[in-house]
Amino acid sequence: MSDGRGLELALAAVRPGDVVHLAAGTYRGRFGAAVSGTAGAPIEVCGSRLAILDGGGIDTGYGFHLEADYWRLEGFSITGSQKGVVLDHASHNVVRDLAIFGIGDEGVHFRSCSSDNVLADSDIRDVGQTDAHSGEGVYVGSAVGNWRTCSGGRPDTSDRNSIINNRIGPNTTAESVDIKEGTSGTEVAGNTFDGRGMTAADSWVDAKGNGALISGNTGTHAPRDGFQTHLIVAGWGHANQFTGNRADVDGPGYGFRVEGSDNIVACDNQVTRAESGMANVPCRKTG
Repeated sequence: MSDGRGLELALAAVRPGDVVHLAAGTYRGRFGAAVSGTAGAPIEVCGSRLAILDGGGIDTGYGFHLEADYWRLEGFSITGSQKGVVLDHASHNVVRDLAIFGIGDEGVHFRSCSSDNVLADSDIRDVGQTDAHSGEGVYVGSAVGNWRTCSGGRPDTSDRNSIINNRIGPNTTAESVDIKEGTSGTEVAGNTFDGRGMTAADSWVDAKGNGALISGNTGTHAPRDGFQTHLIVAGWGHANQFTGNRADVDGPGYGFRVEGSDNIVACDNQVTRAESGMANVPCRKTG
């Protein structure tokens, strides 16, 4: 596979178990998938970082729009679109080892009840180039104001998504990871966050859903705080746990600024250069 039109045709024709190999080169267009694989026969699109999906402009469109289950996107690059990778009603997918950069809004968005997906080992930078307030590295779920359009007025239950071992930043203008109200069971583990160029947010991670585990991450150059929780909607923003993270804040805030008495900041987190201190609540021993 070596050109945009050929890739469009291949994506439209795939069936469970198929593999689409991308040769090095630039694939111009906006790409997507609507045919699902299966647990035993996922559909795979793979290539090296020299295989570049280029949407041709950061004001509109998605680099890869996944509306199907059991896909694997591995190894290639995405640039030149309003949004990088968007998953809608898409579950049990793996997005691994991608380079996502030069994007108008967010890099990766798990949306519209997309659950049990994995984003791993990827590089996300230079997003939010059109709208700084929409420049999250990774966006999980939907803000309450968008529930009407994304999930018929109900919470966007994009649940149990895992964000593991990624390098996010610099120049993600909003949060490195934004976990929205209505979501549950998000895992954020082993990532590296670089807050340089974060002009429209005040923390690397903002957890507004329930039951997120945020562990083993390393952050530098926070705009204010390292990690936050917020109570945006009644019943949401609870039982989130922060453990084993290293936060070199280099800013005026806390390593951890949390709302809600049942959110846990473990004592094994390490915080340096946070002018306000480790956390606005006492740490707790866990394990």
